[in-house]
Amino acid sequence: MIGGLVGAVRELPPESTQQAVGYPSLFLLVALGALVPIVPTGAIVSSAAVVAFHQSSPFSLLFVFLAAAFAAFLGDTVLYWLGQRGVRSRNGSRWLAALRSRVTPERLAHARERLDTHQVSVLVLSRLVPAGRIPVMLACLLAQMPLRRFARGDVAACLAWAATYQLIGILGGSLFPEPWQGVVAAVGLTVLVSAVPALWRRLRGSGSPSGHEHREGSPGASGHEHHEGSPGASGHEHP
Repeated sequence: MIGGLVGAVRELPPESTQQAVGYPSLFLLVALGALVPIVPTGAIVSSAAVVAFHQSSPFSLLFVFLAAAFAAFLGDTVLYWLGQRGVRSRNGSRWLAALRSRVTPERLAHARERLDTHQVSVLVLSRLVPAGRIPVMLACLLAQMPLRRFARGDVAACLAWAATYQLIGILGGSLFPEPWQGVVAAVGLTVLVSAVPALWRRLRGSGSPSGHEHREGSPGASGHEHHEGSPGASGHEHP
């Protein structure tokens, strides 16, 4: 993936073509990544910011920020709406089941506890923490938070998320003279940011003798055993 991305950036088309194709592509990829959390949206935004940093237009970075933030918000809102339909339905839905399959009972219980304590403000942090968005969104769904209230909190979350990964791209673009070098640096940094928290949780869990017992007795886990999926599924969400 990284090799193909580098090759594409090395042979960049004219700036006008980059803008005509790049912004819609960025929007579609980020919106798709919000709906299907297997697309590395953080790396995509950082790479787009690197390319925009090397363009002559003073508004390139602004357009990247707006496209990324709006696409993330739209994807989150649509996914939440689809999840709400599953919560209200007697038989559930495949979207709600897919969300549950990506969250372990322990992480869901922790997200519900944080939601009870910090309310909507926890949504902002959920998008900045790798693999934190889906557990908090599922906790909001199970708490039957209205879509309008979720959307209000998600606006700030998406703005902060887009700004964070754009800053990573700007940093990569400013350190290297060639765009492809900045893209490699930005992608590497986003991968590192995504991997470190999951690795830390794994090391902490393996070092705790009572970790398995805590997962089995987590509050909020009962009644959802047939939806939860494998404990390692939550590690696949990209920022």
